[in-house]
Amino acid sequence: MQRTLVFLKPNSIQRNLTGTILSRFEQKGLKLVALKMLNLTEEQARSLYAEHDGKDFFPPLLRFITSGPVVAAVFEGRDAVPVCRKLVGSTDPSVAEPGTIRGDFGSTVRKNLLHASDSRENADREIRVFFGESEIMNYDCCLEEQL
Repeated sequence: MQRTLVFLKPNSIQRNLTGTILSRFEQKGLKLVALKMLNLTEEQARSLYAEHDGKDFFPPLLRFITSGPVVAAVFEGRDAVPVCRKLVGSTDPSVAEPGTIRGDFGSTVRKNLLHASDSRENADREIRVFFGESEIMNYDCCLEEQL
């Protein structure tokens, strides 16, 4: 089974979309194995978005992502990384497919509601920014019996 990180950005929380968004991943059959609400520190934000350091949008991104609480989640399942990315949709909500989270709820590219890891390697790194191994639950899910 594969694990991936999803985190809801401050505007998702401010718009009361937390449950609605998280339920999309569960409805797809992914298992929620870790969840927390927190305020990201600048250090955590820099670690998450290190590949964008030096780009023009990096400072506004850091300000936005640390402007309010986020909700971080780890989902587990077969092909969890690509499944989550498909559910999230394009970064640009104006071209995101209807039925995706950004297609249904997004309004701007820069404040695009949530983040989903784009590779297994990044998922492993990003999960460690938010969670210790002891915070990730291991349990049986009734859906697993059907697979």
